Amino acid sequence: MVGVLAVQGAVREHLEALRRLGVEARPVRTPEEVAACDALILPGGESTTIGKLMDRYGLLAPVRELAASGRPLLGTCAGMILMAKRVESAAGDQPTLGVMDITVRRNAFGRQVDSFEADLDLDGIGGGPFRAVFIRAPVITGVGDGVEVLATCGERIVAARQGRLLALAFHPELTDDPRVHGYFVSMVR
Repeated sequence: MVGVLAVQGAVREHLEALRRLGVEARPVRTPEEVAACDALILPGGESTTIGKLMDRYGLLAPVRELAASGRPLLGTCAGMILMAKRVESAAGDQPTLGVMDITVRRNAFGRQVDSFEADLDLDGIGGGPFRAVFIRAPVITGVGDGVEVLATCGERIVAARQGRLLALAFHPELTDDPRVHGYFVSMVR
């Protein structure tokens, strides 16, 4: 069962993408629901808001435990920010999980009006370029040992994997292309 953290952000779209692949998926709002997941998706949205809500509802420790147990974790956009060990230009009160050895910069491509789409070559995901949707997107500015860069947009790192942790600066749930969710599901299996 793949959970989608459902405190804020693109929850419904991730659930629909997983269900189209025939995967049991459900929204997750409590520590008990996190513990019942085989894997978890942290959706895009607003990272400070999501982090504060996770703190308020007691979800930070259970999600860290899920990642530490080796169960797969996917963070898209804001979810990638939450996963990072280091966040540039973050508000001092922004709670994060700090589970992936990456440094990220918030809103690296600019404001909402600077949102765009781009074709990416994603390592490990065949079938040609993936049309990625970037909305006030972050980028990865540094990676630690054991982090594999999966895609860049220009010179900027926009996808990376560390073991069973997958971080994306873009929104695969906003496309009809199932390959990224399929790749994540293969990490669960």
